[in-house]
Amino acid sequence: MPSRPRDDDPTLGELSEGEILRAILARTAQATHALIGPGDDAAVIAAPSGSVVATTDTLVHGPDFRLAWSSGYDLGWKAAAVNLADVAAMGARPTALLVALAVPRDLRLSFVERLADGFREACAALAPGCAVVGGDLTVSDVLTVAVTALGDLEGRAPVTRSGARIGDVVAVAGELGHAAQGLAVLFGRFREGDQPVPVDAAALAAGESAALAAQLRPSPPIGLGPFAATAGATAMMDISDGLALDARRMAAASEVTIALDSASLGEDTLRALAGGEDHALLATFPAGILPPGFRVIGAVAPRGEHDLLVDGAPADVSGWDPYRDWDSTSG
Repeated sequence: MPSRPRDDDPTLGELSEGEILRAILARTAQATHALIGPGDDAAVIAAPSGSVVATTDTLVHGPDFRLAWSSGYDLGWKAAAVNLADVAAMGARPTALLVALAVPRDLRLSFVERLADGFREACAALAPGCAVVGGDLTVSDVLTVAVTALGDLEGRAPVTRSGARIGDVVAVAGELGHAAQGLAVLFGRFREGDQPVPVDAAALAAGESAALAAQLRPSPPIGLGPFAATAGATAMMDISDGLALDARRMAAASEVTIALDSASLGEDTLRALAGGEDHALLATFPAGILPPGFRVIGAVAPRGEHDLLVDGAPADVSGWDPYRDWDSTSG
């Protein structure tokens, strides 16, 4: 939840770009692979394996987060986590983040400081040695956080979504459906009319606090990405738009059918299949190989009429599509 302004907490419109950047950089950590870090025209990051994994993701106020529900720390943590998960899904170890901020002039400096704290502590917890090494700052009426993440394969081949083979087991590391449950709590309980209102922690039922954390401050199993690659994963991807949609993407890329077992998906099968923003790792492994941290949820079958089967039947479940599902209410 947004913190109350301090007496010495100016708005960004009262500060120069240099003052804002100095406040942010004072809260960053040193990236292990950074040869040149923040402060120059560009950072220089070592790539010991000779190749760099790169991904980018943008969070925009409105479709991706609401300031009534997310603190600056939450937003920094989540923006880091969702990008780190994409790097891990390639079997790489995250090495550096570049962060571009478009911020309203009336935003408080403390919010941006806590944003930087969220980035720093998410990297420390999820991908030690990775840190923010640079970025950009500009002004905008809409708060936007754009992140580019870099990673190192450490001599391994990348694990793509197109490598699943007939007879492989389908496995997942991380939780399914909890982030969607958290989002349902936010939209169902913490709005007045169309306007989001701050979360009242005292009003949360058992299990709802964990669900909100999964949505607002996710903790993907980043370290298991390189681990899975070393163990022999044939295909892997980050589950960001729901298991059903992302499993279909993997099946289409690999030209196979993915057959899931509903009994392995937990009590709420529909939420596990359709819920977005889990940022769990979906992977396939040769039969007989299952690294610790992964659990089997299905198998890879020959290509059929449908990309995805659940208990042998076509799955009539979609996932998150921002062009279809975006609720434009701000707050």
